[in-house]
Amino acid sequence: MREAMDPWTFVVAAYAVGLGAAAAMVAWSLITMKRAEKRRDEARKR
Repeated sequence: MREAMDPWTFVVAAYAVGLGAAAAMVAWSLITMKRAEKRRDEARKR
């Protein structure tokens, strides 16, 4: 039985949270960019 904590669980969790947050930010940016392009195209048609 070990008393020391294994840090790799937390390292993997930190990477998972970081990569997940980065992926969410990229997806949010793409969605926002598509909406802005659609609004720009609609404004040009008027």
